[in-house]
Amino acid sequence: MHEELRAALAGLLDGLPPKQAAQAVDRLIANYRGRTPTDAPVLRDRADVAAYAAYRMPATFEAVRAALTAFAARVPDWSPATHVDIGGGTGAATWATAATWEGHHSTVLDWAQPALDLGRELAAKTLPDTTWQRQTIGEGLTVPAGTDLVTVSYVLGELRPEDRHAVVAAAAAAARAVVLIEPGTPDGYLRIREARTQLTEAGLRIVAPCPHGDTCPIVPGEDWCHFSARVSRSSLHRQVKGGSLPYEDEKFSYVAATTLDATPAPARIVRKPQLRKGQVLLDLCTTDEGLQRTTVTKRHGTHYRKARDTSWGDDWS
Repeated sequence: MHEELRAALAGLLDGLPPKQAAQAVDRLIANYRGRTPTDAPVLRDRADVAAYAAYRMPATFEAVRAALTAFAARVPDWSPATHVDIGGGTGAATWATAATWEGHHSTVLDWAQPALDLGRELAAKTLPDTTWQRQTIGEGLTVPAGTDLVTVSYVLGELRPEDRHAVVAAAAAAARAVVLIEPGTPDGYLRIREARTQLTEAGLRIVAPCPHGDTCPIVPGEDWCHFSARVSRSSLHRQVKGGSLPYEDEKFSYVAATTLDATPAPARIVRKPQLRKGQVLLDLCTTDEGLQRTTVTKRHGTHYRKARDTSWGDDWS
């Protein structure tokens, strides 16, 4: 799906004045960081939507795919037949869902018609089994009962607190699985932490990234839980965002919860592993002992080889 999405995005900014694209990107960055909760769509017109798609879709796709992959590892024999992408905009999370599972129908809900129109256009050849539906994102939102999977990516920070609560409640009430993704910032983590509590109170089990459903051991204000996904930059991506590197690392926070019979991993690597001579230092969130650092040395044999090949965000046992 990565190459298909890149091909769909190619030429998206043709005919859009560079200054207009840059201004749209600057405003979207502020909204993406979660600084301007609102009760109106962030994407207002075709220029906004084109800039957003070029600027954010590749990174959002990779972050959501990473979160869905972590969830899928905990339910290896399950796949969704129906998927609802709340606030899905141009459909990055729907592309990521298609990269994780096959044979499902997706419905993208968003309140910005220009985003839905462009999303439909981008996905027409690759994701034909997708419905694009205009819908207010907030209080009054409903999700069809029995929906298998709901995704909400990079949306909660755009919403007022009461709308944020309503969106999570609607997902929790109807879906077998809910995966929420926010920017990997302290504020993004706090929104995920709040939603995580709401999901557990609704009776869902947390299966990723947390190895348990108890209170998060992180002290707010001292640290935050987040992960990283590598994004290959196309020429279009570099045109919109600037910079010369062929890649960037997208930081994100997420939670995956389900009513399915699923068990979280015994532990999760919550920082980039530190490779030292003859040893690997792993920062873990664990089932029973909270946050801890463990040192894996050559004496541990296969565990040491596994530790050398592991990555930030992976399960650990």
